[in-house]
Amino acid sequence: MIEITLADIARVTGGQLSPGADPEATVTGYVEFDSRKITEGGLFVALPGANVDGHDFAQSAIDRGAVGALVARDVGVPAVILPPVEQIEGDNSDLAANDPDGSARAVVAGMAKLAAHVATTLVDKHQLRITGITGSAGKTSTKDLIASVLADAGETVAPPGSFNNEIGLPYTVLRCTEDTDFLVAEMSARGIGHIAQLTHVAPPQIGVVLNVGSAHLGEFGSRENIAQAKGELVEALPADGIAILNADDELVAGMASRTKARVVCFSTDPRSNAEYVAEGITLDDVARASFTMHSPNSEPQQVRLKVFGAHQVSNALATAAVGMEAGMDAATVARALSNAHSLSVNRMDVNTRADGVTVINDAYNANPDSMRAGIAALGYTAAGRPGVRSIAVLGEMGELGEDSVEAHTALGNELARYRVTHLVVVGESAETAALLSRAAERGIESVSALDIEDATERVSEILRTVPLGEENWRDRPDRDVVLVKASNAAGLWRVAERLLDGGKQ
Repeated sequence: MIEITLADIARVTGGQLSPGADPEATVTGYVEFDSRKITEGGLFVALPGANVDGHDFAQSAIDRGAVGALVARDVGVPAVILPPVEQIEGDNSDLAANDPDGSARAVVAGMAKLAAHVATTLVDKHQLRITGITGSAGKTSTKDLIASVLADAGETVAPPGSFNNEIGLPYTVLRCTEDTDFLVAEMSARGIGHIAQLTHVAPPQIGVVLNVGSAHLGEFGSRENIAQAKGELVEALPADGIAILNADDELVAGMASRTKARVVCFSTDPRSNAEYVAEGITLDDVARASFTMHSPNSEPQQVRLKVFGAHQVSNALATAAVGMEAGMDAATVARALSNAHSLSVNRMDVNTRADGVTVINDAYNANPDSMRAGIAALGYTAAGRPGVRSIAVLGEMGELGEDSVEAHTALGNELARYRVTHLVVVGESAETAALLSRAAERGIESVSALDIEDATERVSEILRTVPLGEENWRDRPDRDVVLVKASNAAGLWRVAERLLDGGKQ
């Protein structure tokens, strides 16, 4: 973060210094809400949560070198005591659900005001360029690609994992310093107005909208409402900003009329008139895409992605648009894309065991769009390899509302479409039962597992079984492929980790 005194933090946040706090004490380190990560000169954010209250760890943070803390009440340490914040009617965030006395709201609001001050200062005085990115699926993968490409042009800050909400975004902004050239701000929403709030914290000059899908359909009620929320990003762009839109998604393309910024589009359809287009898309044996990239005023460039899944082509085009609109040349962007790896854990993380089994760990989150992409990657990776089983380990997709059972039923059809041979469904609910039933109806060998341990054993049993007529099967290099995917709460990445551990020789 930029250097700032406790007195200035109090002024920016509307808070008051605690008794005994030195107004001129200066924060020179990072802002953290985990007291164990505090370093000398840092600022501690005393965030109350569902299980622990950060206020209880404020003294520990000071002992570790924090200059002060952001708090909702006096806890006897040098701090800025933040004013109360009224709860917004109808707030459906996780923050509101675990905030009975308003302490968390006060602390998060203070952190957001501080982050907005830092962002504005760095934009005005140090030419920081902020790229905001949103979409129903692919935000984190694309954020990682953008961060990798922009790093070729300057110092870049991007959120770890999916730090994309009212807590994660200001935390990411506060990682920026006077030396930061680019900030990649991932923005999520659980309702109308959420992204607009985030754009006040990190005002973007470039805005990317990937798609409008079915994630959080339960909260929004319709895809049109989701589009309304996602479009708040391009509405926040200045007149000299750039809106980067997916021409292959009608609802995204329609956002062009909602911004005063210049609009550029990307498309995986070679017939498209979009500025950034992919042509000649091919996939290798583990679903990594290669294609020819066409972009404005540049020679076509060859791109060979190291990330997995055909859906990554669209993400790569969005990334290319960010890089080139930020001033990079096409050849540099293509080279950076071809060298980029996933930076976030449990996101299309593909590993092959010593015995040849490939495990696709995409267990961080799931919605109908990302599920289809994961199943397609599984099917393609196993396709054309006789005797190889494709095993989907799937859990429930959350927050889909009244269409949830139908959406899970549809996944059974997707599994059949991509000729997936085996399904292990983890958990017991109407949704998982619907998925299991439809997959079995479509001829997929389907079993149910109660928990992580049960699922791991079910998959291991399949992997231990030699297919009929394949006596020398274990001597072949092209062994089975396993996809592990569900909403984050299911914790299915532990299945992937245990499967990879089990393949050691």
